[in-house]
Amino acid sequence: MARHDSILGTIGNTPVVRINRLGPPGVNLWVKVEAFNPLGSVKDRLALGVIEAGEKSGELRPGQTVIEATSGNTGIGLAMVCAQKGYPLVVTMAESFSVERRKLMRFLGAKVVLTPAALGATGMVDKTIELAREHGWFMTRQFENDANPDIHERTTAREIMADFAGETLDYWVTGYGTGGTLQGVARVLARESPATRIVVVEPEGAALLASGAPQPRRADGTPDGKHAAWKPHPMQGWTPDFIPKITGVAVAMKLVHQLMTVTGAEAMACSQDLATKEGMFVGITSGATFAGALKVAAAAKPGANILCMLPDTGERYLSTPLFGDIPVDMTEAELAIFRSTTLGVTAPA
Repeated sequence: MARHDSILGTIGNTPVVRINRLGPPGVNLWVKVEAFNPLGSVKDRLALGVIEAGEKSGELRPGQTVIEATSGNTGIGLAMVCAQKGYPLVVTMAESFSVERRKLMRFLGAKVVLTPAALGATGMVDKTIELAREHGWFMTRQFENDANPDIHERTTAREIMADFAGETLDYWVTGYGTGGTLQGVARVLARESPATRIVVVEPEGAALLASGAPQPRRADGTPDGKHAAWKPHPMQGWTPDFIPKITGVAVAMKLVHQLMTVTGAEAMACSQDLATKEGMFVGITSGATFAGALKVAAAAKPGANILCMLPDTGERYLSTPLFGDIPVDMTEAELAIFRSTTLGVTAPA
């Protein structure tokens, strides 16, 4: 193990792990487990990238308040980075996102401003712009900031290329969220591994890219209202109610070779299967991406290498439907185990 000057030195270098029980025979299905980042998600990379870029450009001044609109993971990553570097942080977040995300950010010292659920992701972005203008705060602009894909080009992509050095990576499967992982990694794959087919997975009820409908934008690249094809879905942070500028650029660059959709039920089933059959504790967005990877694997040629991104940990979803059927008290089967011996200890009520 290495020694680090701060927690920020532990971001990245996440493992690629073989899937042994869930994939079809004859193909090599791998996952990149971003939950190994210090605050549990791929967004730790983004958080470090946008803050360091702001420092380098001089746009972010010492002690200045940072503000961002987030479904949770970016805010959690930013809370870590800002705590370590000494910046106050305010995040705006739609009230529909899981309560554990709010608590994590507040525990790390951030202020969390909730926006009405009915306004969706665009509402929290608009509130961020309003607050930043009023108070002179630094906006990290995760959906438009080129520092987002740039850090993935420098880190995530380089890790993938090293892990598959000397082999062909036939498919790389991802969602998009902000589009930073998608664009940053895909730029490298297009240059250095052109045989790799890049597959983007979307929610079945919110297939914004597959719809082909344009995203209305303001001059600064921020969304001008919700996308016409968006409908609510359970994959928090995986597909907002607009196409981020960074994602739109990736599509315009023709970096995406295939689009596919998965349902919320498929996503949650795959998340639980990864836990119970592979021992990987990941969230709904990971389950969704993995559901897409399973569809890719089912049609892939024998011996194909498929890499799927798993964006975050399952701990972000304890209050969501993902854990809706997980009991707190002992089940009948567990009570039967308790009663199978007679030590005279009474079972808890």
